[in-house]
Amino acid sequence: MPNKKSAKKRVLVSERNRIYNRFWKSRCKNAVKKLLDAVEQKDSELAAKKLNEAQSILDKAVVKGVVHRNTAARRKALMSARFKSLSA
Repeated sequence: MPNKKSAKKRVLVSERNRIYNRFWKSRCKNAVKKLLDAVEQKDSELAAKKLNEAQSILDKAVVKGVVHRNTAARRKALMSARFKSLSA
Protein backbone atom coordinates (compact mmCIF):
# COMPACT_ATOMS: atom_id res chain seq x y z
CA MET A 1 0.00 0.00 0.00
CA PRO A 2 1.41 3.41 -0.92
CA ASN A 3 2.35 5.82 1.84
CA LYS A 4 2.96 9.06 -0.04
CA LYS A 5 0.10 11.20 -1.22
CA SER A 6 1.30 11.20 -4.83
CA ALA A 7 1.62 7.41 -4.82
CA LYS A 8 -1.91 7.05 -3.47
CA LYS A 9 -3.18 9.32 -6.22
CA ARG A 10 -1.33 7.29 -8.86
CA VAL A 11 -3.07 4.14 -7.62
CA LEU A 12 -6.47 5.80 -8.00
CA VAL A 13 -5.67 7.29 -11.40
CA SER A 14 -4.17 4.10 -12.79
CA GLU A 15 -7.21 2.09 -11.69
CA ARG A 16 -9.53 4.61 -13.32
CA ASN A 17 -7.49 4.49 -16.53
CA ARG A 18 -7.42 0.68 -16.48
CA ILE A 19 -11.21 0.52 -16.40
CA TYR A 20 -11.49 3.18 -19.12
CA ASN A 21 -8.98 1.39 -21.36
CA ARG A 22 -10.65 -1.98 -20.80
CA PHE A 23 -14.01 -0.49 -21.83
CA TRP A 24 -12.64 0.87 -25.11
CA LYS A 25 -10.55 -2.20 -25.93
CA SER A 26 -13.49 -4.53 -25.41
CA ARG A 27 -15.64 -2.21 -27.52
CA CYS A 28 -13.07 -2.47 -30.33
CA LYS A 29 -12.92 -6.25 -30.07
CA ASN A 30 -16.71 -6.58 -30.11
CA ALA A 31 -16.98 -4.38 -33.19
CA VAL A 32 -14.41 -6.50 -35.04
CA LYS A 33 -16.20 -9.71 -34.01
CA LYS A 34 -19.53 -8.37 -35.29
CA LEU A 35 -17.91 -7.54 -38.63
CA LEU A 36 -16.37 -11.00 -38.93
CA ASP A 37 -19.72 -12.61 -38.12
CA ALA A 38 -21.37 -10.58 -40.87
CA VAL A 39 -18.65 -11.63 -43.32
CA GLU A 40 -19.09 -15.29 -42.37
CA GLN A 41 -22.84 -14.98 -43.01
CA LYS A 42 -21.98 -13.46 -46.42
CA ASP A 43 -24.26 -10.50 -45.76
CA SER A 44 -22.55 -7.67 -47.65
CA GLU A 45 -24.94 -4.90 -46.55
CA LEU A 46 -24.60 -5.77 -42.88
CA ALA A 47 -20.85 -6.23 -43.27
CA ALA A 48 -20.48 -2.79 -44.86
CA LYS A 49 -22.38 -1.22 -41.97
CA LYS A 50 -20.33 -3.12 -39.38
CA LEU A 51 -17.08 -2.18 -41.16
CA ASN A 52 -17.91 1.52 -40.87
CA GLU A 53 -18.86 1.13 -37.21
CA ALA A 54 -15.70 -0.81 -36.37
CA GLN A 55 -13.46 1.70 -38.13
CA SER A 56 -15.17 4.55 -36.32
CA ILE A 57 -14.74 2.88 -32.94
CA LEU A 58 -11.06 2.17 -33.63
CA ASP A 59 -10.49 5.80 -34.66
CA LYS A 60 -12.14 7.00 -31.45
CA ALA A 61 -9.95 4.66 -29.39
CA VAL A 62 -6.87 6.15 -31.08
CA VAL A 63 -7.98 9.70 -30.28
CA LYS A 64 -8.53 8.72 -26.65
CA GLY A 65 -5.04 7.19 -26.44
CA VAL A 66 -6.24 3.65 -25.76
CA VAL A 67 -4.91 2.09 -28.97
CA HIS A 68 -1.81 3.11 -30.91
CA ARG A 69 -2.54 4.53 -34.35
CA ASN A 70 -0.45 1.88 -36.11
CA THR A 71 -2.32 -0.89 -34.30
CA ALA A 72 -5.63 0.63 -35.35
CA ALA A 73 -4.41 1.01 -38.94
CA ARG A 74 -3.35 -2.63 -39.02
CA ARG A 75 -6.69 -3.83 -37.67
CA LYS A 76 -8.61 -1.65 -40.12
CA ALA A 77 -6.53 -3.00 -43.01
CA LEU A 78 -7.25 -6.58 -41.95
CA MET A 79 -10.95 -5.83 -41.61
CA SER A 80 -11.05 -4.19 -45.03
CA ALA A 81 -9.31 -7.19 -46.57
CA ARG A 82 -11.87 -9.53 -45.02
CA PHE A 83 -14.68 -7.34 -46.29
CA LYS A 84 -13.23 -7.22 -49.81
CA SER A 85 -12.89 -11.01 -49.84
CA LEU A 86 -16.65 -11.15 -49.32
CA SER A 87 -17.37 -9.28 -52.54
CA ALA A 88 -14.72 -11.14 -54.56
